[in-house]
Amino acid sequence: MKRLLASSRIVIVDDHPLMRDGLALRISSQSDLEVCGEAATEDEAFDLVKSLSPDVVIIDIALKSGNGIELVKRIRALNPVVKMLVVSAFQESLYAERALRAGAHGYLNKQETNDKIIDAIRKVIKGERYMSAEMTQRMVSQALGKRSDTQDPMELLTDRELEIFRLIGAGVTTGAIAEQLFLSTHTIDTHRENIKRKLNAKTGSELSRLAIQSMLENV
Repeated sequence: MKRLLASSRIVIVDDHPLMRDGLALRISSQSDLEVCGEAATEDEAFDLVKSLSPDVVIIDIALKSGNGIELVKRIRALNPVVKMLVVSAFQESLYAERALRAGAHGYLNKQETNDKIIDAIRKVIKGERYMSAEMTQRMVSQALGKRSDTQDPMELLTDRELEIFRLIGAGVTTGAIAEQLFLSTHTIDTHRENIKRKLNAKTGSELSRLAIQSMLENV
């Protein structure tokens, strides 16, 4: 009797139900892939991964509560065997390298999910890295010491600063940011000052304008 091979089990983490449904439908159409869980927040996703031990976790950066990059770090610390693919609408040049440093195995822009999600999943299952050709070339150039003379100031921000910058752009108040990230308002204010300095923003209003502009460019 021929033995059936087990499907690779996948957890989808995204705060948009329609996005989760679309990914689940496309993934489940493949005989070798199976969606075993879905989550909308960082903590919910972490608990799912802890209980289900999936083969792959697909993670968005912007979540209903929490942050995808932080989730990648937590999952890597919990179970280094789990493969992680970040699927996000955010700028690849700004987030892909951060995602890989955090422990992800690939980065895919949401605009390309219909055409490339299955290929990306299968690559990370095999232990390969998945990125666009442009991002791969960029990282190779950086490894060879060929950094661009026109480096984006946003790249100077730490992961936490970038997360706070994104929340500022979404119109979230300092108090709400502190509550969401489980930090004090004083800590958030310190991060805001560091972000202003790195982005050469003279005032809080200018920082908000830059953050809103960045948010709109990544919608």
